[in-house]
Amino acid sequence: MILETERLILRRYTADDLNDLYEYLSDDEVVRFEPYKAMSLEETKDNLKWRIGTDEMIAVELKSEHKMIGNIYLGKRDFYALEIGYVFNRKYWGMGYTKEGCEAIIKRAFNDGIHRIFAECDPENTSSWGLLEALGFDREAHLKKNVYFWTDEMGKPIWKDTYIYAKLGSD
Repeated sequence: MILETERLILRRYTADDLNDLYEYLSDDEVVRFEPYKAMSLEETKDNLKWRIGTDEMIAVELKSEHKMIGNIYLGKRDFYALEIGYVFNRKYWGMGYTKEGCEAIIKRAFNDGIHRIFAECDPENTSSWGLLEALGFDREAHLKKNVYFWTDEMGKPIWKDTYIYAKLGSD
């Protein structure tokens, strides 16, 4: 276990998480703003192997149901910085679980000496950047058509904008 909150256990992934992971990674709406498409069970198996082998993906387990309901990504970057991201099962949206998990992870990171935590977000993903603002992050930039994940039928990039949010630890 990495951390525990009132309702959640934040921990490393295990092989037992396959069905819970597949439940949300196979949902088109859940992965709508991610740089990957909804996954098949086989793709989820491969993805889970990667998650088990990295310390950047944190499984979020709901204590009351002993169910893994999502994940928080915490990627190490230069200059004592971390990049945060999150993907949760749609059945658990709007219940404050993502905020609760992120608050605990952010507090721990700053206590461990991290200087800055940032997130990149699709401007159309109002729930995600609304959460970042609720967590005390500031919007630092709006990058115009800086990234693409997909191409159209002619093979041309479908460009997307990005919001950059960040929060600083105490110096």
